[in-house]
Amino acid sequence: MDEDEEERIVGHRQADVGVGGGGCGGLESDVPTAGPSDACEYGSGHASSISFLDRTSTVPPHPQSLAELPPELLVEILSLLPGTALPNVALVCKKFRQIVNTETIWRRRCTEEFGMKDDLRKMEVGGVSSRDLYVKRVNPRVKSGRFMKLLPDYEHMDYRDIYTHLLHPYRHILGLWQPDIGPYGGLLNVVVDGLFIIGWMYLPPHDPRVEDPMRRRPLFRIHMWESQKATVECMYGHKGPHKGDIQTVKKDEFSTKCNQTDHHRMPGGRQEEFRTWLEEEWGRTLEEIFHEHMQELILMKFIYTSQYDNCLTYRRIYLPPVMPSDLLQPGLFKGTYGSHGLEIVMLSFHETSARATKLTGDPNVPAGQLTLDVDLSRPMVLPDLEQQRNIEELSRLVLGVHEQVQREAQQQAKSNSATARGAAEGACGGDCAAEGAEADLDALPDRPVFSNTNNPPEAQPFVLPLGVMARNEVYPRTCRKCFYGTGLIAGHGFTSPERTPGLFVLFDEDRFGFIWLELKSFSLYSRLTDQLAHAHAPNMERFEAMLRNMQSWTS
Repeated sequence: MDEDEEERIVGHRQADVGVGGGGCGGLESDVPTAGPSDACEYGSGHASSISFLDRTSTVPPHPQSLAELPPELLVEILSLLPGTALPNVALVCKKFRQIVNTETIWRRRCTEEFGMKDDLRKMEVGGVSSRDLYVKRVNPRVKSGRFMKLLPDYEHMDYRDIYTHLLHPYRHILGLWQPDIGPYGGLLNVVVDGLFIIGWMYLPPHDPRVEDPMRRRPLFRIHMWESQKATVECMYGHKGPHKGDIQTVKKDEFSTKCNQTDHHRMPGGRQEEFRTWLEEEWGRTLEEIFHEHMQELILMKFIYTSQYDNCLTYRRIYLPPVMPSDLLQPGLFKGTYGSHGLEIVMLSFHETSARATKLTGDPNVPAGQLTLDVDLSRPMVLPDLEQQRNIEELSRLVLGVHEQVQREAQQQAKSNSATARGAAEGACGGDCAAEGAEADLDALPDRPVFSNTNNPPEAQPFVLPLGVMARNEVYPRTCRKCFYGTGLIAGHGFTSPERTPGLFVLFDEDRFGFIWLELKSFSLYSRLTDQLAHAHAPNMERFEAMLRNMQSWTS
């Protein structure tokens, strides 16, 4: 069954499934179905109130088909099927139609396929603060006032309505997404949250508190405001939810649109909007930010991002696959980036390299770019603490490896060129060229390849060299491993990008750092620990294709 047919079948109204006659395997049409314990208790309204245990029909001692099984057993069997298959099952006969209408089946589908809470009648919206669930009727700046409840009336809904008109139609937007906001990017997580599907924008902690938890801001929500109808609402701004729209652009891409952008405006105009945004984004006022360049960057970001008014296009992103040989568990990390504040990167492993890709960016190096590229085949041993404090000593060690990398790259290029010439000159010339290539490759020094083991290496003392700037002075004083790597730097507008050598420092499973030698700067990264559902890549090929696409979005 293709996807279009699947959408058509699952979208049938309940009345279309629950009417009609006809038996099943010679059974009479008044076969009793689920009783109060499996239907009426959950407010189905589509099944008989006769209990399974008090049924009047006689079950054959040796059933010859599914239709002859007791109703309670059929409920258990059919509840194992995916929700998209149940409308077809209901077409078999009247007994199956009545069984499929049982709330127990649809409750299990909502829970297992989408993680919805177990009981619709006792459900509380988890993860949504009271500030998001309630909106003031009066001026939102007033600290007290009357509130209007924003929870839908779900007493008249059932699990089948929720599955058919909310969860299934919008299943394609669940998971992680990156918004197209120029160089700034972002991280959106769309989840089933209670009775809602909510799009949470993940924001880093306030600079420089890199180890604080992530902040979340709801951008949109979808819910069943009334039976058999899902409503999309924009959550941007300070006047509460208002009309919005969601459109699927193409596979792994969708867009949001606000239909009432006046809800985003504040009485005090742009100045009040900027002050409010600054407090939420940076946790401080402009007067408290003394660095003039940082003030310019902040104002530039506000002007650029506020023009979208929550009308954005999102592209799907995946979490990296986990391999046994990984140096540490890949995933998302928050990192310090000087005057640009904290940014989100994705750490992934590719054979002998570790790569950190920006999910949020800045005007210099935009989102989607490879900010760190670490060569795991080039581990580095740190000197004693006294020498670690000397920036010249660290530079000598790292630049020595950097020059070796460049020499090997040149030798490899010559070998490839010789091989190509030999192939063009014929058999004899090819053999000679191949021998020359082998000689060049033999001249390359052997390099150890790091592999992860169950026994973590002993910690060694670590201290930043004098003169290296760090946004966060509180950093680990011991580390496990160090590797040569390069970091991406560029001018404003991503001009003249280049990879500059540096030192990758692994502190523990949840923290690592990078010393940018040319910038004399240190970035500290801390793991994002939020549980992210519907986010893992199907395989490594899909993940690497996604990384290539991310770089093309901003290049």
